[in-house]
Amino acid sequence: MNIYMTNNRWKWILSLVVIVIIASSIWYTNRLVREFAMDEQKNLIIWADAVKHRAELVKSTEIFFAKLQEEERSKVEILAQAMRMLVSDEAGDLTFYVHIISNNTTIPVIQTDRNYRIIGATNVDFDTDTVPYLRGDLLKEFSVYEPVKISTYGVVNYIFYKDSRHFTQLKEYLESLITDFFAETVINSASVPVIVTDSTKKNIIATSHFSSVQRTDTAFLLKAIDKMSSKGSPIELSLSDNVNYIFYQESAYLFRLKVFPIIQMMILFLFAVISYFLFSTARKSEQNQVWAGLAKETAHQLGTPLSSIMAWVELLKLKGETEIGDEINKDVERLEIIAKRFSKIGSEPKLEMADVGDVVEDSINYLKKRTSNKVVFTVNLPEEPVIMPLCVELFEWVIENLCKNAVDAMSGKGSIVINVFRDGKYCIIDVTDTGKGISRSMQKTIFNPGVTTKKRGWGLGLSLAKRIVEEFHKGKIFVKSSTINKGSTFRIVLKNNEKLLIQH
Repeated sequence: MNIYMTNNRWKWILSLVVIVIIASSIWYTNRLVREFAMDEQKNLIIWADAVKHRAELVKSTEIFFAKLQEEERSKVEILAQAMRMLVSDEAGDLTFYVHIISNNTTIPVIQTDRNYRIIGATNVDFDTDTVPYLRGDLLKEFSVYEPVKISTYGVVNYIFYKDSRHFTQLKEYLESLITDFFAETVINSASVPVIVTDSTKKNIIATSHFSSVQRTDTAFLLKAIDKMSSKGSPIELSLSDNVNYIFYQESAYLFRLKVFPIIQMMILFLFAVISYFLFSTARKSEQNQVWAGLAKETAHQLGTPLSSIMAWVELLKLKGETEIGDEINKDVERLEIIAKRFSKIGSEPKLEMADVGDVVEDSINYLKKRTSNKVVFTVNLPEEPVIMPLCVELFEWVIENLCKNAVDAMSGKGSIVINVFRDGKYCIIDVTDTGKGISRSMQKTIFNPGVTTKKRGWGLGLSLAKRIVEEFHKGKIFVKSSTINKGSTFRIVLKNNEKLLIQH
């Protein structure tokens, strides 16, 4: 069992543990949130009921005041009628009317001449010596009811009167009660957003728990009213012959409680993604450093014996062993190419424009001479050259690795077909074999270092191919298709990007 398969199992186990921890945390948090939300909902219902009961109390007070008002006005009308009868020529026994007037201890009365000079006053809160005339605000105050005109022997006087002091105080108290009711409903609303409107439900009287900007935004408040209406009927109030509506909704605190689990889940998910990305980047960076160090060391180690072998080749040629020297020289040249490959993979390679078809064909021609005759190679190239930015030495290595793996998968007997074609800006290379295929689970990890289907393999060839194609050439390499006991197709996708020439 290779290390990557073991690591994958541990990844799944750790992922499952993390999921269980996150799910448990979210479940417990949701439970707490539901409990808090239920308590908050109860508080909202209690608040709404309290507002309704208080509204009913205010309404009852208003009805009671209306009855008092009717009685008070009746008294005023009786007093005014008594005054009229007292000065009327038609009055008979005046004792009754004098009794009504003399028993008036509550209704303010002012008697003036035709010039509104005050002759007498009863139940008023000012001194007639300091206020000799009925003018200005005082006249306005006593002009709510039409004055009684008294004409005796050509002399005209007026009797002005108004509601009693007690009645005025009751009226002020009721108005204060209604004002305080709306104020307390808005202010002491248990963090509940409240909007008070008139009967049209469009004119806003007061708001609570909205920002200063929102309170001045009529369109926003009207939308809020529609939203509140969709979740419940408003509280209807009929006060002072006016109909008002109190719209309300759940508090911002309750809303935050409801969205908290979602935010928590998003934060945990984001944390997991960032952690995975950081660990993956660190691991890849470490792998790259290992690759680069291993490649440079391999190239360095190959350099010493190569120099020695080249010297021995020259010595053989001097002794007349030309044929042997030529063959050894070919292998030496090949070793030099391999050394260059390791040297370039350990650093940033230089890319040059090259024909992909020529590179593939050269690689296959080299492999044919060193592969069993039972393996048939077929190369299908496009009619026109496919020029792409390539590091020829490294890209040849990719083709060789794919073909060597295909030969091993076929146990040295079968066919390998290489198709090269252009698709717009892209160049596609498909390598298809008739080998034993790759399982679906293995296809996801086949390019990881150490993953191999061979008993004695190191699992480095495809990993190197992936690094060369994706990191150096900014392309893609993947298993296009694979069927067990029928074969596999590996696909390489390259893009004609001239910026790569500048970057490298």
